Amino acid sequence: MANSPQAKKRARQAETRRSHNASLRSMVRTYLKKVIAAIESGDQEAAKAAYVTAVSALDRTADKGLYHKNKAARHKSRLNARIKAMAA
Repeated sequence: MANSPQAKKRARQAETRRSHNASLRSMVRTYLKKVIAAIESGDQEAAKAAYVTAVSALDRTADKGLYHKNKAARHKSRLNARIKAMAA
């Protein structure tokens, strides 16, 4: 357990950041699930709209370092490929 005032403050800050990061991660996962649900329902317009929202959230979290930029790019690429495959 933290004993010095500095260590106590760092522990408080770490807990605040951890909960904030968990919230952002959960938000991104929800947006990704909405895109996948729209794809599986066969509604291309809804999938495109959900995709735009998900991409925005992914880019924001990747910029903050919550996700690696390549992981965000991989998610975007795979979702976009699935949406394009719906048209064919």
